[in-house]
Amino acid sequence: MRFLVSDASHGGWWATIDEAAATAWWEGLPAGLRDEVDGYVLQDSVLQAIRTLREIGRKDGIGLNDAQDIVSDRCRHYEDRIARTPDSPLDLESLARRAAGCPGRVVAIEAVWDGDTVHDWFVCLVALTVDPEGERTLATVYRSGAQRYLGEDEAAGRWHPSGAAAERAGKALADHLSVPFHFAGPDTPDDEAPRWRP
Repeated sequence: MRFLVSDASHGGWWATIDEAAATAWWEGLPAGLRDEVDGYVLQDSVLQAIRTLREIGRKDGIGLNDAQDIVSDRCRHYEDRIARTPDSPLDLESLARRAAGCPGRVVAIEAVWDGDTVHDWFVCLVALTVDPEGERTLATVYRSGAQRYLGEDEAAGRWHPSGAAAERAGKALADHLSVPFHFAGPDTPDDEAPRWRP
């Protein structure tokens, strides 16, 4: 874990505080604030935990990356005690039911890479709609759910499991709905890949 703070003795350059100093900073927080952050971690509300840490650490020079590192450490500390968000179902019936609930007419299914410090890379299966125009996430495909969906043999293939699972489930849903399926780069995680255009 690394923190950046202003160091006047170096003419305003940024100096790095080591992990021991980071631990001391965390332990120096009031118990109520530590409990609040840990509460978000235990609820698997990682983004809220990061936001809270960033707000309370701003005056100490705690930035976004620092807050992410602290929250990742807290997640490792609690591991199996975290009430994990359930994996999204990837079976055709469940996805079709979710798509049917979209406001507007579904005109395409798209798989989009995303990632964070807790889940690593994952894929969002999205329904794109018109009348009204918009998009709705139908499933978030994390590695764990992808591996269960694919089975051990397929999950060990050359693609990232989340990409392989999203490709299979997304194509099946798009075929079922008779709409296009788009997944730019299913074999390589890239959260800046081009999005679908009608």
